[in-house]
Amino acid sequence: MPVKVLIVEDNPVARSFLAKVVRESFSDQLMISEASDLETARGRISESKSTGATGSHQTNLFKLMMVDLELPDGNGMELLAELSSYPATKIVTTLYSDDEHLFPALQCGADGYLLKEDRFEVLVEELQKIVRGQPPLSPAIARRLLTHFRPDGATGISTALSVPSAFQSSRPSALDRAQPVEQDRLTPRESEVLTYLSKGFTIKEIANLMGIKWFTVNDHIKSIYKKLNVSSRAEAAVLASKQGLV
Repeated sequence: MPVKVLIVEDNPVARSFLAKVVRESFSDQLMISEASDLETARGRISESKSTGATGSHQTNLFKLMMVDLELPDGNGMELLAELSSYPATKIVTTLYSDDEHLFPALQCGADGYLLKEDRFEVLVEELQKIVRGQPPLSPAIARRLLTHFRPDGATGISTALSVPSAFQSSRPSALDRAQPVEQDRLTPRESEVLTYLSKGFTIKEIANLMGIKWFTVNDHIKSIYKKLNVSSRAEAAVLASKQGLV
């Protein structure tokens, strides 16, 4: 019987990439389902519950779920919270490595946290940890957790694990609170990266188009988010267009 996997990701290129990562990570026969939004994901999950939970043989239930945080009809944390009792390994796959996304996701039930900009080989290695009973965490996330919970650097577990109210209902938006950025205008390179981001290109594709390394693109994206005071590519593109930054 194949192992069922659900990938919840709105970007089709990213979905294809994650599916390749999953296939490379496990030797089992796999059945991979995809969902581009929360509504479709909920439908897939509901179907698996209704047809798979027969006695002790839950053959149709998903065993692995990979959930993006930024979705067209809501935030992936909503789905994680709804699936607290669903017997699957649930992994966040995202671009966000900040505390404001990491700790709420873990509290909502994520069993792992992977950054999509990590190299293919790194993601495969991290996913394979599931078989060994270890949590799949991107290296940068593992370092962040260690730093946060060290006695000399921790700010307090209760503070770190408090879920912002924005995650409890609908996706957060930074457009209303973003400030003008005359003092921190984007560099020409950052403007070029932002243009590609707004067109839906992945980090790897942008790196190839610009002739630079993927981690350099990632650094540009982090700088863009910081300068524009936003947390997603969509918000960055809209704000930059409004303020004439690109």
